Amino acid sequence: MLILGVESSCDETGLALYDTEQGLLSHALHSQIDMHAAYGGVVPELASRDHIRRALPLTRHVLETAGKSLQDIDGIAYTQGPGLSGALLVGTSIAESLAFSLNLPTIGVHHLEGHLLAPLLEPDPPEFPFVALLVSGGHTQLMRVSAIGDYELLGDTLDDAAGEAFDKTAKLLGLSYPGGPAVSKLAAQGQAGTYQLPRPMLNSGDLNFSFSGLKTAVLTLVNQQRDTLDDTARANIAYEFQEAVTEVLTKKCMDALRKTGMKQLIVSGGVGANARLRERLNEAARRRHYHVHYPRLEFCTDNGAMIAFAGAMRMQQKMQESDHSFTVRPRWDLAELTKP
Repeated sequence: MLILGVESSCDETGLALYDTEQGLLSHALHSQIDMHAAYGGVVPELASRDHIRRALPLTRHVLETAGKSLQDIDGIAYTQGPGLSGALLVGTSIAESLAFSLNLPTIGVHHLEGHLLAPLLEPDPPEFPFVALLVSGGHTQLMRVSAIGDYELLGDTLDDAAGEAFDKTAKLLGLSYPGGPAVSKLAAQGQAGTYQLPRPMLNSGDLNFSFSGLKTAVLTLVNQQRDTLDDTARANIAYEFQEAVTEVLTKKCMDALRKTGMKQLIVSGGVGANARLRERLNEAARRRHYHVHYPRLEFCTDNGAMIAFAGAMRMQQKMQESDHSFTVRPRWDLAELTKP
């Protein structure tokens, strides 16, 4: 079964072809980072218009790269939500229109399910069941994953997600958009011990997260150091901030594995590309004889490959196929997904 995947939930247009027998055949991504950088964040209208310009050329590109034609496709998967309404509508309408003209089945994919399953695209994929840390955009969640579509929420963010805290801290430090990579790069120049920031809910006893207070602590620190906030001070603040976030994420992941009795952890989403987080998780897992799985760096951010793969898995089980209606779900709880 050959599936075309379409991702357009926010500021990246992703297309991919996944074959259930041969694996990932091709994928292409256009990022809008340069366009939105001038505004310090994503402008929804600009994002939607750019998806319109990019989707069909990228579709032709992935087909040509894989040596396939539209007539070879067996189905189309697209991101139905959550995300920006206009951006989602672009991908949905293109996917459903194309499928209608070719008389193909379609399936709307949950964006977070795509991230959740992205490590399964790797040569050494995890086996079900496993614990998943989703750190994508406005989401920081721990999930028990028993099978495709069988997810249980173990812990969630009570306010700001880790990615949001990175973005807001970047802005406070005068860094460029997107904030996560900028803070991580600056943190590499910092030193330990100069500042001390809180580790929110580190010992709360549950698996929930809260990063709003950490962001406020950074704001307070920046205001206190305003007269002496040189490059060295900014680097030291970035270092301590990254240490605080990664320590909390690592501790909660180890707690989740211990409480569930599982041995495998997968980490997906943009923050999952953070090198310091990977270092801490790998070390903590090694000491406890756990194993951590990550998607390759290019699949940590939004991409069409994860959507094509998730859609293929669901189509094989004949789950939630669409009737070609133009429906998007900007807000969509992962727990609402249909189980096999």
